[in-house]
Amino acid sequence: VQFEESGGGLVQPGGSLRLSCTASGNIFSINAMGWYRQAPGKERELVADIVSGGRIKYGDSVKSRFTISRDNDDKNTVYLQMNSLKPEDTAVYYCNADFITTDISGSYHRESDYWGQGTQVTVSS
Repeated sequence: VQFEESGGGLVQPGGSLRLSCTASGNIFSINAMGWYRQAPGKERELVADIVSGGRIKYGDSVKSRFTISRDNDDKNTVYLQMNSLKPEDTAVYYCNADFITTDISGSYHRESDYWGQGTQVTVSS
């Protein structure tokens, strides 16, 4: 399984960015998928995630500014629309997923905490 993360970069305060994460490989189904972030000297924290039933959870610091969504045509892709960005949003953003894969014998395997390599988001004037 591989994650392709994109959309990070440098933006001025008040600006917007959209992150995307696509999971590829022998994925049977995805239970949950979302984004976490880690700023220098701080612990990794939840930004937003979405579970297969549609429930969405946001970190307190991003509510009303960020929106997570799933691609209608590709359920293995999630987007994070980030608006009204602040300098304190600067961090490495990591895609995370809980999914089930299959192998050639037809067995199922669950990977409950799979991480992407991260994409840097810098908010600065």
